[in-house]
Amino acid sequence: MSLPAELRALGAEVSNWGRWGDDDELGTLNLIDAAAVQRGLAAARTGERIPLAIRLDANGPQLGTIPGRINPLHTMVAINTAYTGDIGDFCCSDDTLTLGLQACTHWDALAHVSYDGLLYNGHPASSVTAERGATRCGIHRVTSIVGRAILLDVARALGTERLAPRHLISQGDLDAAVALAGVQVEAGDIVLVRTGQMALLKARDREGYTLGDQPGLTVDTVPWMRRHDVAAVATDTLAMEVFPCEDPAVLFPVHMLQLRDMGLTQGQNFDLEALSAHCADDGRYDMLLVANPEPVTGGVGAPTSPVAIK
Repeated sequence: MSLPAELRALGAEVSNWGRWGDDDELGTLNLIDAAAVQRGLAAARTGERIPLAIRLDANGPQLGTIPGRINPLHTMVAINTAYTGDIGDFCCSDDTLTLGLQACTHWDALAHVSYDGLLYNGHPASSVTAERGATRCGIHRVTSIVGRAILLDVARALGTERLAPRHLISQGDLDAAVALAGVQVEAGDIVLVRTGQMALLKARDREGYTLGDQPGLTVDTVPWMRRHDVAAVATDTLAMEVFPCEDPAVLFPVHMLQLRDMGLTQGQNFDLEALSAHCADDGRYDMLLVANPEPVTGGVGAPTSPVAIK
């Protein structure tokens, strides 16, 4: 089934195609201008650093439901090798890593999703090839994701540590989290949406985290993100949006509307648990976020090791 007419109309309503020129491949990341970065720097008041990445290891969130998305495989290829033949001289250990680029804390490139044969800004979906990956809208186009982030702790705002399975996050839920944060979302801000789902993965309940019903963003929140000119959005879930999806006949509508129509960069598997506790303790929900993706040439996604600086 193709995208229903009402979702196509919404896609046209929130579209950013042409906003930054016909050749643009960055979408809403263009909103992180010098003023947005300065706003982020001003939010770093104490210098306390809170890491938001999950570990890269075989206990990652992928359980084989999506072919090719393998959890990180770490292999030693040299162990205390004496390259001169003398162990009293230079010895070195080396290792390799094999992983699915979405099998960790990561950003999705705008090339990650298409429909009707088109990527964001009308770039052809055929520009993603087996030989070269994403030649348009690839993650290597993203030079940095650094700016002010606001934690929208939806779970805490609704009075719970973890949203119920398949909780449909609404605009009202986001507004409640903004009220809790006590700071307005401005154009160019990065939004971190906490559901509490990450607590399952941290407790080694991988099946619950990955295979169970997941709370998440809904189509209702798409205009909210556009209205606030959010630069990027990340969540503490595998799917980003509610899963199973709102309409069983439409797979990942939020992905299609955000990535393909809005050009809104998405992040998944962000560990927001420690950040949530910290924000609740000091009452401040804005921060400087440094979350640069690895510049994988042709990548439709890339790992990131984000750090929130309070």
